[in-house]
Amino acid sequence: MAMSPAKITTEQEDQMFRLLRQLDLAPDASQRVTAEAIGVSLGRLNALLKQATEAGLVNIEDRNGPDKRARHTYAITARGAGEKNRLTTQFLARKLAEYDALHAELTGSASGLTSLSNRTKLMEHNLSPIPELYVSYDSAQKLKVEAGELVSHDLTPRQICDLELLMNGGFNPLKGFLTEADYDSVVDDMRLTTGELWPMPITLDVSEEFAASLEAGQDIALRDQEGVILATMTVTDNWVPNKAKEAEKVFGADDDAHPAVNYLHNQAGKVYLGGPVTGIQQPVHYDFRARRDTPNEMRAYFRKMGWRKVVAFQTRNPLHRAHQELTFRAAREAQANLLIHPVVGLTKPGDVDHFTRVRCYEAVLDKYPASTTAMSLLNLAMRMAGPREAVWHGLIRKNHGCTHFIVGRDHAGPGSNSAGEDFYGAYDAQDLFRAHQEEMGIEMVDFKHMVWVDERAQYEAIDEIEDKDKVTILNISGTELRRRLAEGLEIPEWFSFPEVVKELRRTKPPRSKQGFTVFFTGFSGSGKSTIANALMVKLMEMGGRPVTLLDGDIVRKNLSSELGFSKEHRDLNIRRIGYVASEITKNGGIAICAPIAPYATTRRAVREDIEAFGAFIEVHVATSIEECEKRDRKGLYKLAREGKIKEFTGISDPYDVPVNPELSVETENVDVDNCAHQVILKLESMGLIAAE
Repeated sequence: MAMSPAKITTEQEDQMFRLLRQLDLAPDASQRVTAEAIGVSLGRLNALLKQATEAGLVNIEDRNGPDKRARHTYAITARGAGEKNRLTTQFLARKLAEYDALHAELTGSASGLTSLSNRTKLMEHNLSPIPELYVSYDSAQKLKVEAGELVSHDLTPRQICDLELLMNGGFNPLKGFLTEADYDSVVDDMRLTTGELWPMPITLDVSEEFAASLEAGQDIALRDQEGVILATMTVTDNWVPNKAKEAEKVFGADDDAHPAVNYLHNQAGKVYLGGPVTGIQQPVHYDFRARRDTPNEMRAYFRKMGWRKVVAFQTRNPLHRAHQELTFRAAREAQANLLIHPVVGLTKPGDVDHFTRVRCYEAVLDKYPASTTAMSLLNLAMRMAGPREAVWHGLIRKNHGCTHFIVGRDHAGPGSNSAGEDFYGAYDAQDLFRAHQEEMGIEMVDFKHMVWVDERAQYEAIDEIEDKDKVTILNISGTELRRRLAEGLEIPEWFSFPEVVKELRRTKPPRSKQGFTVFFTGFSGSGKSTIANALMVKLMEMGGRPVTLLDGDIVRKNLSSELGFSKEHRDLNIRRIGYVASEITKNGGIAICAPIAPYATTRRAVREDIEAFGAFIEVHVATSIEECEKRDRKGLYKLAREGKIKEFTGISDPYDVPVNPELSVETENVDVDNCAHQVILKLESMGLIAAE
């Protein structure tokens, strides 16, 4: 029975329409995914489900499956299917009437659109050019001169990635950085205020000081880190966002263990700017230029090659044999050509650098048929946002002309949260993508878990092997691969290509030959410098790698003599130490750092900088503040207690005790040699120095 108009508002009808359509598309999705897909709260979703059940439109059954967050499965009844069709027609008719009325108001004539009953579904052709935000070459030359007189903002690496995809159409339909209204709508409902699907906030974050200097409607120049003007932007919106809400809605939790949430709170500017962008020139890339294609260049290539169906493969990791088999199967299933489309912008801290990855891709590209496979690099700053990221990736690939997209298990997941659990359900990304793929105009190909069947000497999907108990199934996890690389162990040819292993070994030699950083932290007078000096001597005695000591006092004298002791200056001093240590580590040396480093967020930033090149070993010298005062030869604690030294760590300024350091050493009643030996033993256990 149709729902009574007297008992339901237009808005509630629209919500019921979206619910029935969503349950029809993804009956096994979790409630959180379903609520997000239709743009309502979990409380409102439960009310709608109760209403639909009582009306006989939906049956709800308990579900026993691996994902405990998806506890129920939903089935639309015959009555529900009829109601969905009725509501669909009613919904579309109302939207068409609204459009006709608006068209008549603006132009004085009818829109000329055919009625719903006579109209066939029209989809944008995947090979047609899409809008870009660049002006013509001649206009760009003039605009450069004018922009030189404008107030400038120097873009961060992440903002440069975002701006490039805004300008070249990769973020179509966006015309600039989100306004406050669009931002709120995207955060809450994954939609722009126009109603178009868009799951990721694309915002220009700046400092409070810079934002305060701007007026509404003011034009600013957007420059890269070398000062080159890439675009201008008209600042229409200037606001302080609710970052905790953004973290909860977009990333699923306000948890700093998530790299994007950590960036949001500890690195991004406090104020967001929004407004349209005018592109002058694209960012300059000196690496792999022949592999970098704009969306329209990809579409032109597909037109030239006669490709009508294209399946895109997203990756931020090197390609191994299982990936090759997976992509072959995906292309066969979709009866499509294949685009290998790896991300070379910002990925997850600790990932293999993109230079190494691209060399690995190029080393195995000839394993694919040249006439059916292409590779292009995507300069995207990933957010690791799981389900929302999967939808975002799909829209970006649709803009590049792809018709199909491979979505993996826990797609773009960042790993474990602060409680040690995964941020997202294993199949949440696939559920959300499946719920929106019809609207997006790009079809999902779900990722198959491929394993090696030794007796048949081939890769097969694990869920398709019927004789599991009769065959030998082999697989190597990412963790196991990293261990084998770190220890110089054999990597079998059935797992990866020799060419890929060779490239990985060039960049990631055994840990005993890699550079690394030992980072001591603790109160003033805790014994950091003394232990660091003893450690330096022991490592130099062993030989094999150059050793550099970056003691806090020495760095203050030679690298940061102009800095004071405010929080801002302390952070800057530690970041300088981290930069020097990262360069030493990158070049195969050993850096020993011994600053106080009181702030956890700064230590984490230094860790991320260094772990891009080698190991980071945080050593907490856990001497109590009382013992440090007893040892105070310089009388600093006494002066701090008297208020003569401001912002002194442990007295008038906080110290964030490390939560999970690689090593914690006690110095009370323990001699220095023993403390340094504890560090040596830790380095041996991590494989960073070879045990004698």
